[in-house]
Amino acid sequence: MLATASTTLKNDALLAAADELLARRDDILAANAVDLGAATESGMAASAVDRLRLDAGRLESMAGGLRQVAGLPDPVGETLDGTTRPNGLQIQRVRVPLGVVAVIYENRPNVTSDAAGICLKAGNAALLRGSSTALTTNRTVAEALRAGVARAGLPADSVVLVDDVSHDGALEVMRLVEYVDCLVPRGGPALIESIRQNATVPVIIDGDGNCHVYVDAAADLDEAVTVTVNAKTNRTSVCNAAESLVVHAAVADAFLPRVADALVAEGVELVGDDAARALVPGMGTATDDDFGREYLDLKMSVAVVPNLDAAIAHVNRFGTGHTEAILTRDLDAARRFTREVDAAVVMVNASTRFTDGERFGFGAEIGISTQKLHARGPMGLRELTTYKYVVWGDGQIV
Repeated sequence: MLATASTTLKNDALLAAADELLARRDDILAANAVDLGAATESGMAASAVDRLRLDAGRLESMAGGLRQVAGLPDPVGETLDGTTRPNGLQIQRVRVPLGVVAVIYENRPNVTSDAAGICLKAGNAALLRGSSTALTTNRTVAEALRAGVARAGLPADSVVLVDDVSHDGALEVMRLVEYVDCLVPRGGPALIESIRQNATVPVIIDGDGNCHVYVDAAADLDEAVTVTVNAKTNRTSVCNAAESLVVHAAVADAFLPRVADALVAEGVELVGDDAARALVPGMGTATDDDFGREYLDLKMSVAVVPNLDAAIAHVNRFGTGHTEAILTRDLDAARRFTREVDAAVVMVNASTRFTDGERFGFGAEIGISTQKLHARGPMGLRELTTYKYVVWGDGQIV
């Protein structure tokens, strides 16, 4: 039913779901308070609690995301390209839904509405399995979404929340090869490793974000301070926050003490290599593990490199294929960095925090893929479709 639903019907369902979220605001925030209380009592890290937390503003954003998706062009049925063969056959490549998209995620109740909305607009059913820490919130959010979808005339089971939050329950979702066409995990290293080890359904990995900011010899240093601080501290608990700073030796003397003062003023702990620590007294010592880590916290690794080649090598060695940024006024350096760095997104003179489906104009995203097939980077509506070939003939035979 979803695969053949009209754009109007899908949009009506999204708008009704958005209305239901806000109509049930008090219930959802009360449920979230229960989850937050349990998380705090268990000693959950502050960054994880932030991901779990909902307030009136975040709930408005969730509803706004659904409305934004409703306003986006429907990718289903789009003709991608076509050819006419010498024998007269007309061959078209047409977008179609994936089918049933499963999403396993941790601690982010906003993903419940984001994933459901983007799946539905692309003609897919959403099978959602959140974490135990957010179960009370997710249940209440999913109830609102299902009520809105049903009120608009689509099946309530267009959105299904898996109540079983056990490890075995997650394994079952990963292995539903008869029902699930694609699985998108959104979570930490333990979840991703479990998916890699156990999933038998097709998977798009939303992996770690060890994002780098490289300050080149030709960088505008005032701008570089502003961008680096934003990339690190705007919101530390998200995958597009910068975790590593790489600085060209030619500007390290002038830049590193300045940016270190600005970062420390925001509460950031810095660890670095020998060259960085020589310029910033009190900076901790960074190991290879520090350079390769996604902190999701107020901590950042710092490396000083002799040239652009070394910067690219450092980023490619320690990066996770998410987002890497170069700050420079040298066009040739920028072009080399964008060409040679292996990542889903490469920024030039901009914060890594811009890697986001909404900021890219995709509407609410279902995740950010750090792999290469079939989707890479922020996954919007088009990334939740595949295609079929439609061939028009007039009696041709082989």
